[in-house]
Amino acid sequence: MASASTRDDIRSAASRLFRERGFARTTVREIAAQAGVDPALVIRHFGTKELLFLETMRLSMNDEPLLDVPPERLGERFVEVLLDGDEPSREIFLALVRGSGEPRIAARLKETHEKAFVEPLRARLTGPDAETRARMAGALVAGLLYSLWVAGDERLLAADRSELVTRYGALVQQVLTPGE
Repeated sequence: MASASTRDDIRSAASRLFRERGFARTTVREIAAQAGVDPALVIRHFGTKELLFLETMRLSMNDEPLLDVPPERLGERFVEVLLDGDEPSREIFLALVRGSGEPRIAARLKETHEKAFVEPLRARLTGPDAETRARMAGALVAGLLYSLWVAGDERLLAADRSELVTRYGALVQQVLTPGE
């Protein structure tokens, strides 16, 4: 049973450090120190720092708030849901972006983009170009999060939230339902 507890301690310490510092600036020794274990145990339980990162840095989106929204409000609601995301989600997104120089982390970022941005929109769309529209809208919202969270665009960060939701939501909506 000590093994499961040790794994949980390591996972918890790694998650906290990766979210705070990112992949490159976090060492196995720091993770071990935070978990109160020998660094060799980190490797024994998880193999590599990268595998530990991949196990602890998972981002998912609760797409339930999108299900009851009429199609003509989907863009605005999607932006609202993303902006309402919790702090750990933001930190995980940033850790994935910052660590994306590593091939497996880049693959996780791509997977996250598909599951968090494209799939929830694709599930609500119909028509022959639904896949393309979902991908374009996913790219739009990913760009917004990049501007806010990675680039730290001070004017966007200071913008009125409801205006940001309304205006950016209208852009996303235009891609989702062109000509409607």
